[in-house]
Amino acid sequence: MNRTYWASLSAVAAALVFATVATVAGATGDDSPAAPRTPVATSADAGFARDMSVHHQQAVEMSFIVRDRTQDEEVRRLAYDIANTQANQRGMLLGWLDLWKLSKSQPDQLPMAWMGMGTEPGADGALMPGMATNTELDQLRKADGKQAEILYLQLMTEHHKGGIHMAQGCAEKCATKVERDLAQGMVDSQRSEIDLMADMLTARGAKPRT
Repeated sequence: MNRTYWASLSAVAAALVFATVATVAGATGDDSPAAPRTPVATSADAGFARDMSVHHQQAVEMSFIVRDRTQDEEVRRLAYDIANTQANQRGMLLGWLDLWKLSKSQPDQLPMAWMGMGTEPGADGALMPGMATNTELDQLRKADGKQAEILYLQLMTEHHKGGIHMAQGCAEKCATKVERDLAQGMVDSQRSEIDLMADMLTARGAKPRT
């Protein structure tokens, strides 16, 4: 291996280290002197990190399910993109909770309580608005081909709507700038994916549920 290769490898490694340090530094608090250095357990920052990591996990699960239920490359590509993006974001959220030395769950606090609207989990496993029920997940696992594609697109559209609502809450309430930026990025990207999924549903003779 020549010197050019090793120089390039070193540059990539340095860039990754810089990005990691910047993310960790940004997650310790806002730039304002009045802001706390690290979020507390009941903060919007911690609540969003916990709730969105759960929300994202279901999106990843649904995306892996549909990739096994259809051979349609367009749907499989979208599912891969959603699974990859949301798994990475989930890792960041859980990493921040570790950095802040906070629990990844808060049993005595309802989902979305940090938004001022604590939500009682649904009877069929839907923990937060937009999340699929256990029954709907079972239907997706049993569906095939076009039926699976339509159900996935409909469920993921609702899932994104719930995620956008929560991410907007963090963009407004979270004290940590890097987390607010991530939340706003979720809002923008998931709105774009909702538009894409509406077109994909139309192409399959279907439409979103709402």
